[in-house]
Amino acid sequence: MRIAVIQFPGSNCERETMLALQRAGMEPVEFLWNQPHSALATFAGYVLVGGFSYEDRARSGILAALDPLMQGLREASQQGKPVLGICNGAQILVEAGLVPGLEKNQVGLALTENKRIRQGKILGTGFYNAWVHLRRSDRGLTGAFARHLTPQTVLRLPIAHGEGRFIIPPALLEEIETRGLNLFQYCSESGAIHDEFPTNPNGSINNIAALSNAAGNVLAMMPHPERTTAGDAIFHSMRDYIREKTLPAARPLHYQAPTPVLESYRPTATAQELLIELTITDNQALSVKHVLGQRLPTLQLKRQTHWEIECDSPATYEKILASEVLHNKRKELALARERSPLLPQEIGFLVRAKEDMLGQQKKQILENHFGIQGIRALRHSVLWRVQARESLDLITHRVLQSQIFFNPYAHDCYYY
Repeated sequence: MRIAVIQFPGSNCERETMLALQRAGMEPVEFLWNQPHSALATFAGYVLVGGFSYEDRARSGILAALDPLMQGLREASQQGKPVLGICNGAQILVEAGLVPGLEKNQVGLALTENKRIRQGKILGTGFYNAWVHLRRSDRGLTGAFARHLTPQTVLRLPIAHGEGRFIIPPALLEEIETRGLNLFQYCSESGAIHDEFPTNPNGSINNIAALSNAAGNVLAMMPHPERTTAGDAIFHSMRDYIREKTLPAARPLHYQAPTPVLESYRPTATAQELLIELTITDNQALSVKHVLGQRLPTLQLKRQTHWEIECDSPATYEKILASEVLHNKRKELALARERSPLLPQEIGFLVRAKEDMLGQQKKQILENHFGIQGIRALRHSVLWRVQARESLDLITHRVLQSQIFFNPYAHDCYYY
């Protein structure tokens, strides 16, 4: 029973995963992203391991999700073979549309930045490393991964992620819960579901820790079952599912992901725009260019950080610049918009997180640590500037089709 342990550049949990598979009586085989993809068909199941594929460039999981290897996993999942994505592997499955498995593998949800909430207050954001409790949800499918677990079985597993918060549109969430696809939920030690920190460690909607496709053979799971024997039941379930050799029958999900419609960016009338440009090599832009360049062969790409600043006076604006909170003079150049206009053959895509926690955080730092008052608003975005010999319509189509710059459930995107 050979299981492919799939690794992309930056994956780092392969050893723990292989040991867990061995404990369950399966034969793990390391499978690198650049091996012949046709060999995937020879395996009985697959695990996409945790880590930081491509250093989480652009956003967690997206570059690996666009790798041609993922087509082989789609085909294998359609044959009923089990596919488990752990942590970064879960992010890859979500961005590739294998979970929850909408028509034509449309992306239907997001795994985005953690938000630790208690009594309505945000206690922290970003990376969080801790032990948590979770259990199978009351309606959760047994599927390929939970046949040895009941809603009364509480697991204690570690988490270690910065973008593990499930965001799901209400119509899809209702269908997911009705169908039992919200397989595992964060809970207290006694199994109670409390939707606040620390029981819910990342603000995930309805405490979701792991989400399945409709057939139950693909699972995107943020906690790490491979790092402790407490998670072995999940791998034993995977083994027994493979032994049964049954193709799961499942009704397709009804939810249809809307097509993103971009509007032109218009700053607030009183705002000043600040563009930050790296003076050293931009590895994020190079990685995105490599992946997107497969769809746009003549592509040239530049990435800039964009700040929209509203303050009460020019003096306040100068204090903000002098603080270097928004840019590092040793490796970044600060430009006003008029000093960095788009070229005639360029098209700009401005991407802003819907909650913009980075903008809120920087505003608090400027006020609390630097004593700068009079900042009315501070909004953070990323500006992707695209040049290509293809038509602007084709460029836009390829960018939106890939969703490489933004996930529409976590970000807003504008023409710039």
